[in-house]
Amino acid sequence: MAAFFDRLMPAKRWTPSRYRALLRARGPRSVQFRTRAAILVGAILVGIVATLFAEAADRAAEAFAGFARIWRWLPLLTTPLTFMVLVWLTRRYAPFARGSGIPQVIAAQADPNAATRTLISLRTVAAKAVLTIGAVLGGASVGREGPTVQLAASVMGLTHRLLRVPLRGGVLIAGGAAGVAAAFNTPLAGLMFAIEELASAYEQRVTLLVLAAIVIAGMVAQSVQGDYIYFGAIGAHMPLLSALLVAPVAGIVGGMAGGLFSRMLLAMALGRNRVTQWTRANPIKFAGGCGMVVAVLGTATGLTWGTGYSAARAMIVGVDAPLWFGPAKFLATAATAVAGLPGGIFAPSLAVGAGVGNLLRQVFPGEPASAIVILGMVAYFAGVVRAPLTAVIILSETTASRGLMLPMFATAFIADAASQWVCREKLYHGLSRTFAVPPANSPVIPPVTPAR
Repeated sequence: MAAFFDRLMPAKRWTPSRYRALLRARGPRSVQFRTRAAILVGAILVGIVATLFAEAADRAAEAFAGFARIWRWLPLLTTPLTFMVLVWLTRRYAPFARGSGIPQVIAAQADPNAATRTLISLRTVAAKAVLTIGAVLGGASVGREGPTVQLAASVMGLTHRLLRVPLRGGVLIAGGAAGVAAAFNTPLAGLMFAIEELASAYEQRVTLLVLAAIVIAGMVAQSVQGDYIYFGAIGAHMPLLSALLVAPVAGIVGGMAGGLFSRMLLAMALGRNRVTQWTRANPIKFAGGCGMVVAVLGTATGLTWGTGYSAARAMIVGVDAPLWFGPAKFLATAATAVAGLPGGIFAPSLAVGAGVGNLLRQVFPGEPASAIVILGMVAYFAGVVRAPLTAVIILSETTASRGLMLPMFATAFIADAASQWVCREKLYHGLSRTFAVPPANSPVIPPVTPAR
């Protein structure tokens, strides 16, 4: 009997030296344990930070909406001034905080550890959060989702520094995608975003720990915010024969419109012509002009301020909206995006897409209004970010319209192709070239390219 137990549990496996070796390899002080702890703790913190940031942004939007109702004409003065002040502050104190935040995370993957001192440093993301809230208070057509991605990546970088483990590019992918999951309360959309946009390749190695981080962040946000659906439980659907007619038209129209938006932003960010030279030489004046465009549109319409969430939701549930909303919101979002102040384009793009869907309702008056609007949102969003799976999952989770999945997939892939007819380069990856991670021992010099 003793020989039997000896064969099952050899003595050499239970010696003190074996225990010490096991603790060094797998114990609380091991690199493996600390790496896992850094990712999982970071995921929990991402969910909390994203929720707090979302709450602050929503409060700021409500404050501006009340201000614009009481003082209808005053934004013609305050919005351009806000744009100018925010661009000056960004360029002076936090040059890496400009724009969406997603290009910064893409660029940070080249050297994640160096990026924790520049692109995703605590100083950068703190300024990003404050300045984005300032942009919302000023009536800019910005969203909070892109900045949340940069905030989330910074949180992951912080937990890795505190636990003294190296930061990998895959962890930044997890952090950024966890930010999307927490911002929209859509864990699956965060996963798709990690694969499609941040990793930019389906063969990218995404470990089980990275997937766990995305899901945990989404679950934490859901626990804090409640089990809510972003646009409400719409449950839209469409007959298959109708989808065969609507999906190609929506995909081509929305995809080309999204491609046009991307091409405009990339031309302003990367172009070398007289217009871009003037904007780079006079960034504050240019920001004021962009702010005036946003102010005029917002004052004249009353609908293009901020994210456009309320208008988009109204169109989704079938409320008639002016046909000019889509083009007007397109111009307001483009003017905000090229101005150079911090802020994302996710939510405003969904609002523009709703406007595209509202236009398509006139072409297909006999089809379900909610389904047409949602297909317009999928098409335009896929055309802008060139991530068709992410577009479908986000709209299916934020509207609970899983019965519309097949038409949404068809629309998204058609839109992705149509967008490439207008703009070959993916927006966020093109913009990421305007960010560079300086060598570890070199001073941080603000980039010379304009904020986007």
